[in-house]
Amino acid sequence: MDQTTLFTRQHENALRILDQEGVFRMKPEWIRQKYGDISAYFMKNYDWLSQASARRIPRPPGVTYPIWCSVDEGYMLRETPGEIVLKLSIPTSQIIYFDSARWDLILNHMYVPADPEDEAAFYRELKLRGIRNPFTLLDDPVSRFHPDLVRRIHDSWERVFEIKEWNKFLVQANIWEFNTSHIVEVRT
Repeated sequence: MDQTTLFTRQHENALRILDQEGVFRMKPEWIRQKYGDISAYFMKNYDWLSQASARRIPRPPGVTYPIWCSVDEGYMLRETPGEIVLKLSIPTSQIIYFDSARWDLILNHMYVPADPEDEAAFYRELKLRGIRNPFTLLDDPVSRFHPDLVRRIHDSWERVFEIKEWNKFLVQANIWEFNTSHIVEVRT
């Protein structure tokens, strides 16, 4: 089976959880703890990401959210107090790759353009309709008057999974779960 090396930073309790449960999976309450007052905003985006990811690689029963991973040691999140970095060897067929710059657009409820021409055309359309601030379109009450634009924005988010150029800084990976057999190294 083809394996790929990934890196993930997790709370130091990850190894204890792995020992107790036999598998490590992202739990919604950990996201709520991490993001506190703004967790509802992130959870909404993570819900979309999880559903879209499940259309690419089926989500195992009992899993809610994917686990964030770096594809390159040079661009991985470093260990910090209370957290560890795990170097994993994951079956390539279980990895969902995505573009982190496009993910940032989704976090900001923005349109993910196919290319520069598509981006220019979309923003011309907004201007023609008198929409001055594209950052607030999805969250603004005026969005109900533009259901086609809202749909276009949501549909464009699927492009987060399109990797046009393999850039180790921008490409990230998600996996649904891992177990001890996947761990190559633990960094504290």
